[in-house]
Amino acid sequence: MSDWGRVDADGNVYVKEGDGERLIGQWVTGGDADEALAFYTRRFENLETEVNLLEKRIEAGTVSPDDATKAIATIREQLVDAQAVGDLASLSTRLDALEPSLGELRAKRKAEREQRTAEATEAKTRIVDEAEKIGAGQDWRNGADRLRALLDEWKALPRLSKSADDELWHRFSTARTAYTKKRKAHFGEQSERREKAQKIKEKLIEEAEALSNSTEWGATSSAYRDLMQRWKAAGSAPRNVEDKLWKRFRSAQDVFFSAREAANAAEEAEFAENAVAKREILVEAEALLPIKDLDSARRAWHDIADRWEAAGKVPRDQIKELEGRIRVVEKAIRDAGDQEWKRTDPEKSARADDMITKLEDAIAAIEADLAKAEAAGDQKKIKDLRENLESRQAFLDIAKRTASDFS
Repeated sequence: MSDWGRVDADGNVYVKEGDGERLIGQWVTGGDADEALAFYTRRFENLETEVNLLEKRIEAGTVSPDDATKAIATIREQLVDAQAVGDLASLSTRLDALEPSLGELRAKRKAEREQRTAEATEAKTRIVDEAEKIGAGQDWRNGADRLRALLDEWKALPRLSKSADDELWHRFSTARTAYTKKRKAHFGEQSERREKAQKIKEKLIEEAEALSNSTEWGATSSAYRDLMQRWKAAGSAPRNVEDKLWKRFRSAQDVFFSAREAANAAEEAEFAENAVAKREILVEAEALLPIKDLDSARRAWHDIADRWEAAGKVPRDQIKELEGRIRVVEKAIRDAGDQEWKRTDPEKSARADDMITKLEDAIAAIEADLAKAEAAGDQKKIKDLRENLESRQAFLDIAKRTASDFS
């Protein structure tokens, strides 16, 4: 005997319903009545478990309203003439109590869908706006990567209504297509420019290599500066050859400039030796002071002046000192000559004239050599001859002033 069912002497099993009871099955005659009731009670418990689970899913919101409605209908069908012992009416009551919850669940689900739709619309609109800005711009380096990221972001978002989704997608697709076409055109033009730059730089390398063994230091240095300006103006060659081209170009320059540095070092060493020689000459020159025997001093001076010029150039930082000291001796001899002239026969001016003649002849010879050097383009010789000419001209000016003093 159970609160919700019984088994009679014939093995008939009944369940209580309201004020009566309903036959739900028959047990084997002579069988255990408690075992029969336990069997049909377990059937009730299975139905009760389904109701419990449905209540929990609806409360947790893990089931859609439509699926919940179908589940309630299914359980109700199972309750009709259910062959189970238990409070079947309470299960129906509990199912009835779920109906209002379904309405709330539908309203909640609708609000959530609307919220998701609004968020997706906002996100897709933002994606489209950004894509259109990229499409209108020229960020060739980062734009393509950003558009791919935006596409992945788009795919992860839920669809909107067909019309709204199609409209936004059309804008997004148009922006991507426009950007891709412009980017392709840009890199096509860039590739053309780089190929043109490669050809220009290959020609510049040929010019640089042709100059690498030149010993015309000044003219060739100027030529390399011009080549460098043209190299920069040519722009970049393709990346896979730019470094190789530059190494060849730079290598040609290095050959020339290394040779120039070696020549300059040798020249500086020569100038240093010249300075030593001139300092030795200065010892002789300065030993003439104060002048006691003008004729003897003049003879010595002519020899000193010739050897001074023959000694050649000195380092730049010593020019002022050495030239200043030799000019002091020169001036002392000139001043002594002026004083001697005042008390000697003016016929001595003939010697000045003779000096002038010799200097003029020497200048004429130097000018002839200079003309030949200029015709040959020998820059080093031109420079040396011009310096020699300036020195001789300075002595000529002195001789002429001396001669004018006698006239």
